[in-house]
Amino acid sequence: MYLAVGFGLLAAFMFAASASLQQHAARGTVTATHTENALVGRSVLRPLFALVRRLVRHPIWLIGWCTNLLGFGVQAIALHLGSVALIQPILVTQLVFTMPLSTVWARRWPTPTEWLGVTVISGAVATFVLVREASPATSGEPFRGGVIIAGLVIAGLVTLLVMAAAGRPPLVHATLVSIAAGLCFAMSAVLIKLTTDDLLNRGVVATALDWPGYCLALSTMTGLLLEQGAFATGSLSAAVAAMTITNPLASYVLGVLVFHVTPPTTPGALTALAGSGALLIIGVAVLSRSPTVRKPDIVPLRV
Repeated sequence: MYLAVGFGLLAAFMFAASASLQQHAARGTVTATHTENALVGRSVLRPLFALVRRLVRHPIWLIGWCTNLLGFGVQAIALHLGSVALIQPILVTQLVFTMPLSTVWARRWPTPTEWLGVTVISGAVATFVLVREASPATSGEPFRGGVIIAGLVIAGLVTLLVMAAAGRPPLVHATLVSIAAGLCFAMSAVLIKLTTDDLLNRGVVATALDWPGYCLALSTMTGLLLEQGAFATGSLSAAVAAMTITNPLASYVLGVLVFHVTPPTTPGALTALAGSGALLIIGVAVLSRSPTVRKPDIVPLRV
């Protein structure tokens, strides 16, 4: 279990480093006014391709993207060693690592609010990990039919959220699109685990002929595009909070449902799970209000 947790924390750090590099490169790439008008006034996805085309020309952004890919690989190792319901909530510590990295770029000390958010999130993750029954360390055999059903449900929810976001004010737009992105990333975690198991147990050819890898690519790319759309609206605090909370909560539910994981039943485990969830929501809400996150010219991107 602790080896899986270690790889999960390493993946979170790499995602944070990637986001920090990409945020720094993205400053000045697109103005908040232009992006907000393009995204909120018309569609959600179409203007994002132009944004990405500009970003890929920046060397620092490309270094951040390579770091992101390495983090993706470390996440796959963590998910192979542990359950989706364990690893995905740990990835919330990306915010904990992002805060000091971002303040280094800004050449300032973290504010008391930022330290408070980091402390609360750390407490949430520690509570979740240390209470064994609250965090399922291992997974059973995946129920592939359940994965397909979950994928169809999430695809429907994402479609509805994106449609509902079009033409909304920036705050509502960012929140709805971020929830959709968080659902995509939660589904990607399930598909990463299936694809990794295929690759290790059945080989490259069998993996290439199986469907989870292709669904993983679709889910991840959709999540990345939606994430860009959410962050580019200028309502970053709402976007960060909504996506960071949605991803681990949805991942926990998916991990329990499609991998035959026994959910906690004892009063102590249920209390720990509820407590860590409450601390997570509070910590993310506090940290998402920090000056670093609220900058409108920052456009993070991660897997």
